[in-house]
Amino acid sequence: MSAPPATLATTLPGEHVRIAVNKDTEPFWHAAKEGRLVAPQCADCGNFRLPPTPFCPECQSTAVNWVQLCGEATVYSFAVVHGIPGMPELTLVPAVVDLPDAPGARLVSNVVDIAPTDVTIGMALRVDFSPIADGWMLPVFRAADVPKE
Repeated sequence: MSAPPATLATTLPGEHVRIAVNKDTEPFWHAAKEGRLVAPQCADCGNFRLPPTPFCPECQSTAVNWVQLCGEATVYSFAVVHGIPGMPELTLVPAVVDLPDAPGARLVSNVVDIAPTDVTIGMALRVDFSPIADGWMLPVFRAADVPKE
């Protein structure tokens, strides 16, 4: 008798995810809508920062450049969540990911389409985008060695 297939990690159903957009986060979300991952970089000192903030935490400058990233990441930290209120069938792997082409910047997202037991610290990931409410796209991450469906 074979074992049942492993439950794969997913993200919340898109209709349940709403974002707040303001002048500091809008470039991030518009890029995601276009299937691009970007990070704000201080135009004065070069410091990357995520989440986007109105000023650089290093030099307090308000000058910012939005840099397109390659979409590669590594798992810095993660958790496994088995079910949430009203959706007991969900398995989520929220993760903090390092972005190698934005040194010092980390993004909180979800690792998807993988058995939670296969996620490891330092694992190579690549970005993908999942549709959410109001026509926006949410950056999520997949194992780098798994082809897109």
